[in-house]
Amino acid sequence: MNSELKEYIEGEILPRYDHFDAAHQRDHALMVIHQSMQLAEQLDVDSAMVYTIAAYHDTGLVEGRELHHEASARILRADQRLRQWFSEEQIEVMADATEDHRASAKRPPRTIYGRIVAEADRFIDPAVIIRRTIQFGLEHYPTLSVDEHYRRTLQHLREKYGRQGYLHLWFPHSPNAQRLERLRQIIDDEAEVRRRFQELWPVLAGE
Repeated sequence: MNSELKEYIEGEILPRYDHFDAAHQRDHALMVIHQSMQLAEQLDVDSAMVYTIAAYHDTGLVEGRELHHEASARILRADQRLRQWFSEEQIEVMADATEDHRASAKRPPRTIYGRIVAEADRFIDPAVIIRRTIQFGLEHYPTLSVDEHYRRTLQHLREKYGRQGYLHLWFPHSPNAQRLERLRQIIDDEAEVRRRFQELWPVLAGE
């Protein structure tokens, strides 16, 4: 890993996450970087590219959530500093991977780099995912009642992580596979989802 590249990203890119919603703060970016680098160790890929893609993957949230993956790709492409360390071809591959990371994408990632960041972006920890889902609802839908927040949480969990959900894992033997099955068992048991929601709600809502 080039030390100057790492210093640039740590000093100029990661601080951008400090201004995003609670589910996409700097700790999220660092988690995606860590998991991306773990996957990269097992694959024939450029680790500096993997690191950079992971660092930029959600920077587009500055323009809003809906098309943040496209905005992230534009931000990466437009960053002239990256041309100190990467060729135009590498930058294009990284931008494509950044754009392809979104779980709800209609097509699979175009390259191995896209599959890496897409997988790394999905840390399947039931407690973390349920908490982040509630946090997102509180930040973006502050007028909902407690029951409406619960129903929104349950619906999101089913639509994204449920057995018919849209989330896909690209490395079937990764640690995420076992964690996803555990989360699905929880989602299958609505009483357990409600119990966890009721446990977290007073803390997250400040009650």
